[in-house]
Amino acid sequence: MGNNVIEVENVSRAFPVPGGEFWALKKINAQIPEGSFVILKGRSGSGKTTLLNLICTLDKPTEGIIKIDGTDVAKLSDHEKEDMRRTKMGFVFQSVSLIPSLNAFQNVEFSMRMAGIAPGKERDKRVEECLKLVGLGNRLTHMPAEMSGGEQQRVAIARALAHKPKLILADEPTAELDSAMAARVAQLFADMSKKEGISILMTTHDVGLMGAADFLIELENGERIDGRNND
Repeated sequence: MGNNVIEVENVSRAFPVPGGEFWALKKINAQIPEGSFVILKGRSGSGKTTLLNLICTLDKPTEGIIKIDGTDVAKLSDHEKEDMRRTKMGFVFQSVSLIPSLNAFQNVEFSMRMAGIAPGKERDKRVEECLKLVGLGNRLTHMPAEMSGGEQQRVAIARALAHKPKLILADEPTAELDSAMAARVAQLFADMSKKEGISILMTTHDVGLMGAADFLIELENGERIDGRNND
């Protein structure tokens, strides 16, 4: 592991509520190195999604600094933030959101087009490489409706990593999967972070997945309460 892809420095986020403010996050500090798989843990309402929204530049902290790949995101324009999300980040959600009219290969290829990667043999090779990496090398032409929920989620993971982002943000990606497939996806993230050198931050409350991560960041009532290394 080398440089930190994410640096969160004394970050707080307040939202206006009747009669005052609600502090969803309070003085959060965290560093996520290159090529690491990190689980963001916490109950519903702990601040996980708020922190994820700040890191992916869809929201701004009330206080503190967030750096992505060394860049203070507060200094970026909206266009520059959008470009950062498109080129340096990949996203995996609880709902896989595959395009139903496109097959597995085309769904992954679409994300590369969005990232501005020119068509050609190298792009096609990368698409196949990513689908093989998630164990779907024999499902390239299958439509989403022809795949199980676990297979669809693996296509979504291949789509997220195809353009070689610095960071993948995964928000409860195993919530709709059974325990065996959830464990497989978590291990896939762990393996990918090492093979591809991509940092992966995944939110979950599933304690059965914690062992796959390099370390945990645990939130409770908007505060960080843990961050044990799994050495």
